[in-house]
Amino acid sequence: MDPTERFHLIDQMLTSQRVVARAQFLEALEVSPATFKRDLEYLRDRLMAPIVWDPERRGYCYEQSADGAQFQLPGLWFNTSEIQALLSMDALLENLQPGVLSGHIEPLRSRIRMLLDEGDHSVDEISRRIRIVPLAAKAYRSENFQMLCQALLARKCIDMTYYSRPADSSSERRVSPQRLIYYRDNWYLDAWCHLRESLRSFSIDAIQVLHTTAEPAIEIGEAELNSEFESGYGIFSGMKTHLAVLRFSPKRARWVSRETWHPEQSSEYDSDGYYLLRVPYSQGTELVMDILKHGAEVEVLEPAELRNKVKQRIEAMQHLYASA
Repeated sequence: MDPTERFHLIDQMLTSQRVVARAQFLEALEVSPATFKRDLEYLRDRLMAPIVWDPERRGYCYEQSADGAQFQLPGLWFNTSEIQALLSMDALLENLQPGVLSGHIEPLRSRIRMLLDEGDHSVDEISRRIRIVPLAAKAYRSENFQMLCQALLARKCIDMTYYSRPADSSSERRVSPQRLIYYRDNWYLDAWCHLRESLRSFSIDAIQVLHTTAEPAIEIGEAELNSEFESGYGIFSGMKTHLAVLRFSPKRARWVSRETWHPEQSSEYDSDGYYLLRVPYSQGTELVMDILKHGAEVEVLEPAELRNKVKQRIEAMQHLYASA
């Protein structure tokens, strides 16, 4: 009988019999007193099982909680979303640069790895067999990230020098930070831009210089933030949205039909087996990039503006390769 089976049997006996003598456990589990002691310690310390010794009834039992709720042994394996979350957190913490959380990282990682270790397999085996691979993650200055976190939580404005890649130029900005976003393996700041007098999303790696000010940050409500940043497609969002209609080939539909491009997307198959995907967007920058990666397997049907943007990018690519 492996440890997982023993833990479940101990829990089952305590739940059904209320009080269980030590001899009963040793007989049912078929283990030595030392192994039984280790099992109890693991259940108490790692799974937080409130197992106590009742001297009057000469047996072990579950200690009743203040609200009278019965303890339930947590699942000893994880579903896909749980293990992805735990492994992602462990990978994030492992690669986190020194900053505001440095002193707390190792205890937090230890707790995450302890949770993973509570499964049917060791954390080392899980990490070896299941990998979380960050893709296209950009580097950023750790001192900027630390000051940004502090200003965000202290609700103070920040002055920063921000580099715009499309314009290849830097500008001085004062912003009121609202929240940090981790998206596609990179960090972004949602903030009120005092220069533009509107909400903006800033890539953290493009912040060249940053200073915290004494000025209180302007507060933007959660509903307004969500409306501005989550109504359209991807990180380049906005309140004014358009509806993109994309037509994928039957072959590409085998993949795309199982993907979520936006929470409010809609889709259907036409009579020829093509997959029609409708996605709201505000700025086409990121959507165009995601469309192009599907090559000739996708066509933009609507709107004409987005279709022309994709067409222009394709023509530029054709010109590049035609001249080679």
